[in-house]
Amino acid sequence: MMQNNQNYFIHVYQLRTGLFVHLDLGWMDHPFTSSNFKLRNAEQIEKIKKIGLKKLRYDPSRSDCEPLAPNSESTNKPVDTVLEKAPPTAEVVEQPNEDTDPAIIQQEQRINRLIELHKTLDESEKKFVSAGNTARQSMKNIISSPKQSLENAEKLVNELVDSALGESEIAILAVNGNRSNDSNYVHSLNVTVLALMLARSLNITEADARLLGMAALFHDIGKMEISDKVLLKKDPLTKSEQAHYELHTEIGERIAKQVGMSERIAKIIMQHHECADGTGYPKHLQAKQTDPLARLVELINGYDNLCNPPNIQLAKTPYEALAHMFAHQRSKYDDTLLKHLIKSLGIYPPGSIVQLSNGLYGVVVAVNPVRPLRPVIMMHDTQAEKHPPPIINLQDDPNISISICLRPNQLPEDALQYLNPRKRISYFMDTSIATDAS
Repeated sequence: MMQNNQNYFIHVYQLRTGLFVHLDLGWMDHPFTSSNFKLRNAEQIEKIKKIGLKKLRYDPSRSDCEPLAPNSESTNKPVDTVLEKAPPTAEVVEQPNEDTDPAIIQQEQRINRLIELHKTLDESEKKFVSAGNTARQSMKNIISSPKQSLENAEKLVNELVDSALGESEIAILAVNGNRSNDSNYVHSLNVTVLALMLARSLNITEADARLLGMAALFHDIGKMEISDKVLLKKDPLTKSEQAHYELHTEIGERIAKQVGMSERIAKIIMQHHECADGTGYPKHLQAKQTDPLARLVELINGYDNLCNPPNIQLAKTPYEALAHMFAHQRSKYDDTLLKHLIKSLGIYPPGSIVQLSNGLYGVVVAVNPVRPLRPVIMMHDTQAEKHPPPIINLQDDPNISISICLRPNQLPEDALQYLNPRKRISYFMDTSIATDAS
């Protein structure tokens, strides 16, 4: 078998099920989910032949068998002439009729769908930035222009509630919070989006969902009177600094009442750091003494703080955050709510870095709470540098699954540079991806 710089090349007529092959083509040039995969059936082999490849690369170490022997056309030729050195890009022969060939039609449908997925993700990024700007302006001007600030905030919350409760299914997307101007406002929006997602799974009434949305959006409003030195400190707070920081819950309650928010919203804001076991603040209340919506905000607030702490070097991956909450902080949270959060986000929440069963690396970009184990993943494809990153919806491909969750520093350098995982995880909701996956 000929080896060239650790690469093995074979002709298409030597393909058989069980070989792990590399198509040295961009994802827009073939009908498969990825450019690297194990052949599982004769149909895949026929599709490769219809692409028009003369020869291609394969990986013996990841294959279940050897390639077929050279066919009758080459039985009188030395192996080295059959397995001649392949060029950097795959050679292609005359293409089949694009108007009638099923493989070509399937390829075009797949490309169109992936383009639509990229458009959806881009639109969600823009909507998130717009929503973040509304949140920032509403909180920034809440004292000087309370009426206008509350109206803007209520409009935003109502739109989010309508999306969360009004559609048959939603998907939670990981978006680029780094594009927003202030992590504090990104955090508030994250808590709002995830709280409303959880409200949906709990069948909370629309009226309560709107209260929840406003309380979640303004839950940290009291921080406007806390020293930036304390808020931005990356090292652990001193005892006096912690006491100063904890005042933001009662300050938030006062401001909420001052600007005309309802008593219940003010109460939720004040209680969003109370823990189920009574170890929280400011009043060390236990679960039965707190508002149910406050327990929900506390849970989501805790999760996002683990993923996006002031010192980003201490950030946990979404996967690690849920595991940590369940294993080490379970007594702090309402057990029913925690289980609902894990069930809704799945064990691979948006923003998780994963390795797939086909060996490729990727980032989870969307999760449908109805099918949390089959998320949408943006993959690292060494052949896709000329195109947008390929995206796979695991709901559409039962042959691929997630093997393991990783931290960014566990990625190979090329995959790390290509995927560029976000340092801060932000969330938004979308209905089209969820509907597309149903």
